[in-house]
Amino acid sequence: MFLSIISFIVLISVIVFIHEYGHYYFARRYGVKVTRFLVFGLPFLGLDKELFGWTDKHGTRWSIGYFPLGGFVDIFGSRDYLLTKEEIEKKYKPEDHKYLLQTKKIYQKILFAFGGPLANFLTAILIYSMISMFVGKDFTPAVISKVNEDSPAERAGLMVNDQIINIQGNKIVSIRDVSQIINISTSDIISITVDRSGIQKSFLVTPKYIKDEGLIGSKRNNAKRRIIGINISPLNNELNIQKLGPAKAIFYAVSDTIFMCKYILIHIGKLLTFNADISQLSGPVGIAQISGEVVKLGILPFILLMAHISISLGLVNLLPIPVLDGGHIMFFCFEKILGRPVKRKTQEFLFRIGFTILMTLMFFTFYVDFLNYS
Repeated sequence: MFLSIISFIVLISVIVFIHEYGHYYFARRYGVKVTRFLVFGLPFLGLDKELFGWTDKHGTRWSIGYFPLGGFVDIFGSRDYLLTKEEIEKKYKPEDHKYLLQTKKIYQKILFAFGGPLANFLTAILIYSMISMFVGKDFTPAVISKVNEDSPAERAGLMVNDQIINIQGNKIVSIRDVSQIINISTSDIISITVDRSGIQKSFLVTPKYIKDEGLIGSKRNNAKRRIIGINISPLNNELNIQKLGPAKAIFYAVSDTIFMCKYILIHIGKLLTFNADISQLSGPVGIAQISGEVVKLGILPFILLMAHISISLGLVNLLPIPVLDGGHIMFFCFEKILGRPVKRKTQEFLFRIGFTILMTLMFFTFYVDFLNYS
């Protein structure tokens, strides 16, 4: 339990710091004054109290808080975010206008809001790239060595010695991709393309769920994974691990990041349409449990988990929900289209709705954890 808590705090704190630094970078780049950068805290419910901190030469207060999760960047004039141009001119001195985000160009505002998610995506790409360059990327072909009797694979027509080359439109780069794509896929029926003696054949397979005590996160109730009933072996029983150059490493890192984004969005879509299997979802408790199990496997699996969670955080923040980065980007786009900011009353109303949605999602994740771990 202690290891799970510590690893979870480290995991979330690093990812949140990177996210907030993305906002900080674009604020500084475009001359917006950052008044505070808090690590370990949230900007509401009194969770922004400072344990200790320091002020840099630019006037930014770097703070460490009491609450062991979260973080935020506070910018000059953020409390007056909804003021009109006329109200800003009345309240602020002319020489201070250049420090306000409200006075910046639309694309600069959008980049400020997008900076956090962008930092998360770049972090994942960096992690994937560094692993491919210094540890190596697996390019071992996936060959079926056994088809279980009366399994989904046998019923679909898969055979021993078939080389799996594509699942659900995703090219199989290595043997490790097979189980990952099957488990991440949310379709009831998946398409599998194989190379059978030089001829490509496609099959439709209906996976089944099984309990797996050895699965990461299997301590939760009803933990399960999808299988099709095959064993996979390396082609000619030889692993093909290659250390890549920077260009190839970045290419595959970007591809892996896009792959993760695609399937996270699919899961979000199923969640929003009430078609998600909540036993496969994890809230804070679930992530803490998984991080504790992963860190026992070594630093490399933990760093990979950090990349996955970083992508998730960046993507969720881009959802067009007011109070999230995606909501701010949405308002900035409307401002560009309308030629003026969205009316204050409209923004205030939508922010209340957004906050309600966010709180509902937070309570839902805790509810999911309660069901999965109680």
